[in-house]
Amino acid sequence: MSLLENFLPAYLEEVVGDRFGRYSKYIIQDRAIPDVRDGLKPVQRRILYAMYDSGNTPDKPYRKSAKTVGDVMGNYHPHGDSSIYEGMVRMAQPWKMGHVLIDGHGNWGSQDDDPAAAMRYTEARLSPIALELLRDIEKRTVPFKDNFDNTAMEPVVLPSRYPNLLVNGVSGISAGFATEIPPHNLREVIDACVAVMEKPNMSLDEIRTYVKGPDFPTRGIIMGEEGIQEAYETGRGRIYIRAKTEIESLRGGKQQIVITEVPYQVVKSRLVTAMENIRIEKKVDGIAEVRDESGREGLRIVVELRKDADAKGILAYLLKKTDLQVTYNFNMVAIVNKAPRQLGLKAILEAYIAHQREVVTHRTQYELEKAEDRAHVLEGLVKALNILDEVIAAIKASKNRQDAQNNLQTMFGFTERQADSILTLQLYRLTNLEITSLQKELNELQKKINTLRGILDSDKKLIAVIKKELLEIRDKYGIDRRSEIQEEVEEIKVNLEVMVAQEDVLVTLSNEGYIKRTSMLSFTRSGGELEGSGVKEGDYVKHVLEVDTLQNVLIFTQRGQYFVLPVHQIPEFKWKDNGTAIVNVIALAKEDRIVSVIPVKTFDEPDTSLVFVTKQGQVKRTLLKDYETKRSGAVAAARVADGDEIIQVQLSQSNADILLLTKDGMAIRFAENEVNPMGRVTAGVKGIGLKDDDEVVSALWVEGDEGEILVVSDLGYGKRSLLLDYPMQSRGGRGVQTFEFKEGKRVKPNGSRIVGGFYCKEAFNIMVMTKQGESYIFNSESAPIGDRKSIGKALAAVGKGDEIIDILIVPQRENEEPAK
Repeated sequence: MSLLENFLPAYLEEVVGDRFGRYSKYIIQDRAIPDVRDGLKPVQRRILYAMYDSGNTPDKPYRKSAKTVGDVMGNYHPHGDSSIYEGMVRMAQPWKMGHVLIDGHGNWGSQDDDPAAAMRYTEARLSPIALELLRDIEKRTVPFKDNFDNTAMEPVVLPSRYPNLLVNGVSGISAGFATEIPPHNLREVIDACVAVMEKPNMSLDEIRTYVKGPDFPTRGIIMGEEGIQEAYETGRGRIYIRAKTEIESLRGGKQQIVITEVPYQVVKSRLVTAMENIRIEKKVDGIAEVRDESGREGLRIVVELRKDADAKGILAYLLKKTDLQVTYNFNMVAIVNKAPRQLGLKAILEAYIAHQREVVTHRTQYELEKAEDRAHVLEGLVKALNILDEVIAAIKASKNRQDAQNNLQTMFGFTERQADSILTLQLYRLTNLEITSLQKELNELQKKINTLRGILDSDKKLIAVIKKELLEIRDKYGIDRRSEIQEEVEEIKVNLEVMVAQEDVLVTLSNEGYIKRTSMLSFTRSGGELEGSGVKEGDYVKHVLEVDTLQNVLIFTQRGQYFVLPVHQIPEFKWKDNGTAIVNVIALAKEDRIVSVIPVKTFDEPDTSLVFVTKQGQVKRTLLKDYETKRSGAVAAARVADGDEIIQVQLSQSNADILLLTKDGMAIRFAENEVNPMGRVTAGVKGIGLKDDDEVVSALWVEGDEGEILVVSDLGYGKRSLLLDYPMQSRGGRGVQTFEFKEGKRVKPNGSRIVGGFYCKEAFNIMVMTKQGESYIFNSESAPIGDRKSIGKALAAVGKGDEIIDILIVPQRENEEPAK
């Protein structure tokens, strides 16, 4: 037969599926998930049993950890020494265990995540409460199995005389399953066990009167009654753990935040580092120093604040941004009958009680067998001593020991066991005192046998034994609750004022989309001129806003989108710098364009609206509060029809008139309140009726009869006409003419379209930009006042073949005189 004929074909998916199935079963049952009965993973059980078996108990001196690891690895756990030692280390750390199972001597790590010293340096022994997990193990209470090489026996489960799964909790990840069971208070859990034994049909709500919730060794405040209830019902639930903090007052009006308890499983050193980084990066204004003052007296972290800092606001920020508050997700999975199951609180307690029934039953049976055997021997001895002379004569007449044993059995009716004990009887036992003590021992044994039989025959007595022993453990090892429980989850509100120092700044946006934030100090040092802002060649500043860092800026685009940009998030530059492209700050679409930038202090201003005007004459008014959003991306601001675009957005109190100017020189004036407020994503109503190819170029807000309307054509011609000349109309009409274009071969043209207009009540400077990149500045007073239909005069010397493409007011600060 050839070598190849020894192999059978197999499908890869079948082989992989089979192997992975076996591997999954192994890591679920024998590595990562604890047994519901003793709450231990296999490696933990083996460590505890190996220490117990070698006499490494609390009443003996400490023993090198390396010896324990060697015993475990050689006898029970054929894996790496590091996995065994790590299991030992966790069981010795009081900030991870509700009650430590290993009493460690030496460096066993710290709450700062410092590692334990190597196992050759540390020493350990079982803790007193760990003995309660192993108590009665030698009395046939639990099944044993062969170890990995069949050279020794190891327990399948420990007797676990208290509910260790809940008391110490557990955390583990396996294939397809994970478990996260928090530590609980020993007293509460044992009281609940006793209550369920007394009343098996007890509801979860009744059990909750005993078990309030988890009890973490690191203390802290537990928030979320609903999460605890859900976890105890289903095995899954979420709670929040908050550090215990206090705000202390110092001399000189200063304050400090003192942290004395941190959430479970939070590494203290990382928490301190995170808070220090917040101070260094100035994410919060007001932190002077972060110190870790922990020592023998316990944990203490101090966050010292500057004078006049908002202590409550800073604390709220730290709770939100650091591990001063964390979420904890229950996932109560344990091995039940060799399979993983998600369990509620009552199911865990019932499984534990069932285990204790078995343990105490097996122990009682073991003790009964021992007692009955001893009683049987004593009965034989007492009988023999009553007929001592005959017994001695029979023994003397026998040939040898075996003959003597046979003679005793046949002559006096002793059993083989009794005959053997008579033959091994020492001569001093023949004294009167000894005969009396044997009778006394026999009587006591009979009482004990009756008691043990009673326990086995009566479930009530069995439960009473379990209860009594549990209550003894509770009284001996019970401690007061450490974690405080709060029913409601407190919402953390962080005010912007805490994160950002209030400061007056200038925000500029250029025509090509470069944005920057500049401090007033930089602006002043650069000459203090608004028109002196740095821009790239060929670019110019289109929007200048005097705002403070706590405000927001609303940015509207021609396609009907808007962004809410907090001022403090705009990158800071010097006044002479160009700034950064707006696409680095907001996600502006490539084909979209910004039309309006509006600063907003609050969205709650009553009777304040945003008015949108489109190129095709649509007008929409929507309340400002509808634009409040937490989203940083683009949000729909208005619906824009195909071929249309928004040209202007204005913040308004709805008490003025709107005057629309069109490209062909038409104008309409109507009351703004004719446009009813409508939803955010709407298209609006018709403001002006347009002829073909005409379009709206400007929207002006006007009041009363004072002032003039200034319009400018594409060739730089302009004029002012009195506002009185623009009669009020209903919206939607065609309006009136506001500019007359000169036509004819021999006439010098004054333009073919209007590029924009302004409402003038006081003098201001106007800048126009041409197609060829030229710019001209003129004062509004230089435009002549004429009729609505007048032809205007040249205000800017626009070159031949050139035309104006943009027009804007030159920014001026308050109390600054415009150029003449």
